[in-house]
Amino acid sequence: MKLIIQIPCFNEEATLPLTLSDLPRQLSGFDSVEWLVIDDGSEDRTSEIARANGVDHVIRLPQNGGLARAFSKGLEAALALGADVIVNTDADNQYQGGDVEKLVSPVVAGEAQITVGARPINSIEEFSTIKKWLQRLGSSVVRSLSLTNVDDAPSGFRAFSREAAMKLNVFSRYTYTLETIIQAGQEGLAIKSVPIGVNPAKRESRLVKSVAVYVQRSMVTLLRIFVVYRPMRFFMTLAGLLFFAGMILAFRYLYFVFIGEGSGHIQSVILAALLLGSGLLLVVVALIADLIAVNRKLLEKVVWRLCKLEDTVAKFDRRPADDGER
Repeated sequence: MKLIIQIPCFNEEATLPLTLSDLPRQLSGFDSVEWLVIDDGSEDRTSEIARANGVDHVIRLPQNGGLARAFSKGLEAALALGADVIVNTDADNQYQGGDVEKLVSPVVAGEAQITVGARPINSIEEFSTIKKWLQRLGSSVVRSLSLTNVDDAPSGFRAFSREAAMKLNVFSRYTYTLETIIQAGQEGLAIKSVPIGVNPAKRESRLVKSVAVYVQRSMVTLLRIFVVYRPMRFFMTLAGLLFFAGMILAFRYLYFVFIGEGSGHIQSVILAALLLGSGLLLVVVALIADLIAVNRKLLEKVVWRLCKLEDTVAKFDRRPADDGER
């Protein structure tokens, strides 16, 4: 079996050597352990530093496309390189490299298809009280949307089986952490949380520039995921709220008509008609969005089958020629 540890990077020449020095080169159950660095358009010497420190594979993207894009490119490359298990970690040495074995063990044993490293959030001194609260809140929301039991949803320290990696499709440019868990839950993939340790922070987070930005981007990501994976519920909920408000105004107008004061409340009829009409329009949108979601699932299944077919062909090509076939 082959394990590939991938590290998305952007201007990480200062911290990358320390991160690499903490990663394993051999693990029980694997014939080889390889390192893959995805240089997301860095303006410094990240790629050169990676090669100088023994990284097996370096992919340099022409321009910075965001963490989620670098993560996806890493998965594609790791699959093409024949990885049986893929571990994703950060380049800032936040996670302890010695915990890679903890992450991959449930995947190798067949207990999980994805493992997510659960950090000791409450004991991380660099996290403010607000950030700790937001981390717990975000994980709670992701658990409810994904129907999984992930303790630390924003954690980027993860392990994926080959099949799980083939099934993941990331749409967000900002981050992959929340979306992949929800998608995996919708796909019925087995996910397990694994307690891990963390190292002292070497620098400020580039992904979270401020609490306000973090909340805004996380909310947009969650909303987008909800629309993509549960469109019927999303739009029907909005339609129900509009219908409810419209009916209240309609009954309000009827009440005033009943007591002989209807002429002064025509605006209630107009607003009620607008709300009820908008609600009906959202019902139509919900039906169309649900059909699109069904089509998306069918396309994802087709893509997955194509990936499996390509994988089978690649394994056949790599197999030594049989003497009897000459």
